[in-house]
Amino acid sequence: MRRLFALTLLLLHVVAGCSRPAPATPAAPAGPAQTLTVAAASDLQGAFTDLGKRFAERTGIQVTFTFGSTGTLAKQIENGAPIDLLAAAAIDYVDGLKQKGLVIPETEQVYALGHIVLATAKSTGPALTDLKQLTGPSIKKIAIANPDTAPYGLAAKQALQSAGLWEQLQPKLVYGENIRQTLQFIQTGNADAGIVALSIASVPEIGFTPISPALHAPLKQALAVVKGSKHEQAARQFAAYVTGPDGWPVLQKYGFAPPEGP
Repeated sequence: MRRLFALTLLLLHVVAGCSRPAPATPAAPAGPAQTLTVAAASDLQGAFTDLGKRFAERTGIQVTFTFGSTGTLAKQIENGAPIDLLAAAAIDYVDGLKQKGLVIPETEQVYALGHIVLATAKSTGPALTDLKQLTGPSIKKIAIANPDTAPYGLAAKQALQSAGLWEQLQPKLVYGENIRQTLQFIQTGNADAGIVALSIASVPEIGFTPISPALHAPLKQALAVVKGSKHEQAARQFAAYVTGPDGWPVLQKYGFAPPEGP
């Protein structure tokens, strides 16, 4: 009787073991998230940081930005830097790279027009309203971006030339490596005034007055996908997002005008 009871328990144990479900196969680990590298002009830092976050939320593609003067960024591309897309502050630099076969020609597109403003720190007094006020004795240092590498610096130079002030103001000028550093000169008191991009001027400590676009060549800001990019399709996708109906309101919020604008 005991043998029969033991045998019955053994059989029940075997049946239970056979009916137990097999352990689940672990899911294959997800592949690494795709990361896009975008070289963008310094005037785009606020707008493109915003756009990059929105784009990542929509597509899952992360965007890493390198901000700097357009001329410096273009030189990095010429030297083989691993950049997928260039967003320049002036179309001339994109055209130059296209002539050298370094960007995909059909991806070139003007995405916005930029504007310059006359800026001063609010702590130093009321905002200047006219370029001629830069000649006053209270203005000892005037900051502009380097005209040789920064399109906004070139626009500042052209505006001062158009106003007949360039030669007169030479002793007062200090140059930023890019438009963001130029703004910092004013914010920190290292310059009494300066000419910067509208897109970065809306900060609490800065007062500014628009400068007429008639005083300088249009700041046609263009982008293009870099030839040989390992993420060409993602770069094209980001370019389409920037220039599309979801991207444009963000650019407009930061003071950019539409490409067909004045």
